[in-house]
Amino acid sequence: MMAPRWYRDLDPNGRRAFASTYAAFSMDAMNIQLYSFILPVLLTLWQLSPSAGGLLATVTLVASAAGGWLAGMLSDRLGRVRVLKATILWMALSTMACGLAQSYEQLLVARIVQGVGFGAEWAVGAVFMGEIAAAATRGRLVGTAQSAWAVGWGLAALSATFATALLPAEPGWRAAFFLSLPAAGAIFLVRRRLEESPTFLAACPAGSGPRAQDWHRIFARPLRGNTLRGSLLAIGTHGGYWALATWWPTMLKLERGMTTAQAATHMAMLVGGSLAGYAIGAALSDRIGRRGTLALFAAGGIVTVLLATELPLSDDALLALGAPLGLFAMGLYSAIGPVLNELYPTRLRGSGLGFCYNVGRGVAGLAPFAVGGSIATHGIAHSIGIYVSVAYVLVLVAALLLRETRGMELVAA
Repeated sequence: MMAPRWYRDLDPNGRRAFASTYAAFSMDAMNIQLYSFILPVLLTLWQLSPSAGGLLATVTLVASAAGGWLAGMLSDRLGRVRVLKATILWMALSTMACGLAQSYEQLLVARIVQGVGFGAEWAVGAVFMGEIAAAATRGRLVGTAQSAWAVGWGLAALSATFATALLPAEPGWRAAFFLSLPAAGAIFLVRRRLEESPTFLAACPAGSGPRAQDWHRIFARPLRGNTLRGSLLAIGTHGGYWALATWWPTMLKLERGMTTAQAATHMAMLVGGSLAGYAIGAALSDRIGRRGTLALFAAGGIVTVLLATELPLSDDALLALGAPLGLFAMGLYSAIGPVLNELYPTRLRGSGLGFCYNVGRGVAGLAPFAVGGSIATHGIAHSIGIYVSVAYVLVLVAALLLRETRGMELVAA
């Protein structure tokens, strides 16, 4: 079977860069999303309130905002590869700390530290992927890299399900956080062989990287508008996803009374739809444009989540909606990566994308906490429906305000 065009266009360094980034994104997605699958266990084992459980998700996302922005700025000065070698080690150690936590407070601190590394890895990795891609296929390459999130989501579901099924609850949830350590070591070794992209080297040759104060330019004309629109897009995209992903497994088990096996089947449908969403979103963003793709998936997400959460559906009907729900939620990410890459010149791309993507994620981090705080009044499903719908309305607004960037060449300054 012939490799896709975007992959054939890459040189050997580009192919190593893509493979290591895809693996790292998968590992990070698994480590971050493990929490949503062990949340039902922790709520019972540690006698946590829904608000306390939601806070453990929120602090990670808020911390990721700081990590992503700082790492983006560092990558503009030090290079993408040097920062990425550090982020994979940071994520491995902080995830291990989550598994070793002996109290709620310790887990809270570990999740904050983990969030910093999580934001850093995804911000710099997304920039790196945007810079190795050809203009005509950037949407497909970056969208495919983003699809690693669905792979990690599936691995998190499998890891948590088997760890808690094969082991008692207390060591079971901890064991799940140690499973990715060998992969982290392998990714670090591959990254030691990587070189910077030609795009970065042309814009920032040795000794001429951006000055420390240059990052401020993302808030000055003519980039200020791009930063505001990009942040709005990221808030909506992340807000919808995290409200859904954090509480959906808990809703299936605690509100609908499903067994672990039944909930796993529903999550498998959601993850399967996510993989399809990435592929379709990546192709559409290069065909019909970034704005049209964002609007289409946001509108589809609103309709699907309202059907799933506001109607008295049977378990079978809810299962059938899992695939389109995952498709629309994750298809948005295939377009957001290329868009944010194309809003900034190379010298400021790490700072700009890092700010928008991760401040968006940080603000969106309030969604899991807000859902948790609304459960007592509205129930889990209804609360999810409210916050996901509001988030995707923000994506629709951002899509209207953004300029179309499909096919544009990346500029240096």
